[in-house]
Amino acid sequence: MKPIIKEAIIKMFALITLSFTVFSFTTKLGLDSYEIYLNNKLILKQSVNQPLSLRILQLGKANDNDQLRINYKHCTLEGAGTGRTIVLKDEKGNTLKKWAFTNASGSDLSMVIPVKELLQLEKNNADHELSLQYTARELPKGETLAFLRVK
Repeated sequence: MKPIIKEAIIKMFALITLSFTVFSFTTKLGLDSYEIYLNNKLILKQSVNQPLSLRILQLGKANDNDQLRINYKHCTLEGAGTGRTIVLKDEKGNTLKKWAFTNASGSDLSMVIPVKELLQLEKNNADHELSLQYTARELPKGETLAFLRVK
């Protein structure tokens, strides 16, 4: 084999190896993620590629005065989206309640929902499977954040 071809093959192999090494240390590149807090306690932290069966909010021990705080981070932005909403839906896709939020400014990305409202909606729809869904201008089709379990 000619030395020039042999050298080119070695360089190409080194470049491929280096590329695999660099990308193997990049975590969650290109994934949206979110955190859900009950008051100031983290109760759910997810990347959107994780299975929906793992996204269950347990609110059985929550009080009427508690607050659910949701921080959704878009992969393509430095933080929150714009035109953000959280919607509570039943298993048929019917909207039971919609919360709209102002565009986040600064480091606070929080969207706050009074637990009292969630508990009342769950009570009124006890025979339905309820889910919280997030939408924004950057995510118009929305993302199911979690299923709601109060019991």
